[in-house]
Amino acid sequence: MIVPLAARWVAAVCGILVLLTAWSSVIGTLIVPRPVGSWLTRGVDRVVVATYRLVKRHFRNYQSRDRLLATQAATILITQLLGWLALIFIGYTLLLWPMSSRGIASAFIDAGSSIFTLGFAEPSGTAPAVFVFLAAGSGLVIVALQIGYLPTLYNAFNRRETEVTLLNARGGFPAWGPELLARTHYALGTGVSTLNTLPELYMNWERWAADVAESHSTYLPLVRFRSPLGLSSWVTSLLSVLDSAALILALAPEEAPTVQARLCLRGGFQCFGRIARAMGFEVPPEANPDAGITLTFEEFLDAVARLNDVGFKISRDPADAWPDFVGWRVNYEQAAYQIAEAIDAVPALWSGPRHHTVKPIPPIRPPLGRPRGSTPQST
Repeated sequence: MIVPLAARWVAAVCGILVLLTAWSSVIGTLIVPRPVGSWLTRGVDRVVVATYRLVKRHFRNYQSRDRLLATQAATILITQLLGWLALIFIGYTLLLWPMSSRGIASAFIDAGSSIFTLGFAEPSGTAPAVFVFLAAGSGLVIVALQIGYLPTLYNAFNRRETEVTLLNARGGFPAWGPELLARTHYALGTGVSTLNTLPELYMNWERWAADVAESHSTYLPLVRFRSPLGLSSWVTSLLSVLDSAALILALAPEEAPTVQARLCLRGGFQCFGRIARAMGFEVPPEANPDAGITLTFEEFLDAVARLNDVGFKISRDPADAWPDFVGWRVNYEQAAYQIAEAIDAVPALWSGPRHHTVKPIPPIRPPLGRPRGSTPQST
């Protein structure tokens, strides 16, 4: 079948539009230092996530799903690159079609030979040669940009995981806010409370939250980069730090580093909010204080019991402290739960539901310790 020349030129115009779409996605994703989404990157994310969701349904325990999901971010990056190359392949094929005397098959071969720098096909004529050179340069530039993009991702990942790993000893494994306060007070059985270290902890995590909010909302695949240890997650770690700040402000305000804890809470819920909105969730910039939380008062009492186990000085009645705790947690619970469910983070205590119903995993605690001259206490 012979396609009229006019129709081939219409196809060439469509090819230009395809190329513009591909380059706008590449530039917005890899170069522009702010969240610039495109239908391609969003589509890749949805397709890969949906595929992994179907596959992981066959895994019954979290550890098996975590091993599978450890490859998800890499799959997104590779599929994203293949999508860009496919678009420019289609775009240059359509663009070369009107100038090809042997039909679209010849344009297809010329475009592929150029984009992948194979060089086995070379069209005749000045105009086709120009487009062939542009196609070759496009393929090289996109691959080079993706290669240069990876160190940025892994640098941000390493900065994120340093604080997450350091928190394991303080906040439990997986992390839990009440456990963080209990262990900080208990101080590995030394018999001396180390609550005086909380101001530095909250300042570090305020800065950490700002860094993660900037990097993860700009480079969304980072959200799905999983921690090297299966029971660790950046989502549950930040959630535990925020819960610890909310707990100490509500239960023992005189012991709390008020300014540092409030700043950490502010930075934390802004981090969760920015990332959740970048992922496409509807999260208001400021939470409705009357919305309430899904965490129950009974679960709150479990935290109080854990603190009492290590002799933490609670100065307020739990029933009186509960409304204040709710007032803090309502700011970040919705966004944190949505992100945790979307990436299937480790089902730590107080971290919300998952697609596959699993029992929350409590922090793994070392054996009982005995400070000098004291009775055994749980660590």
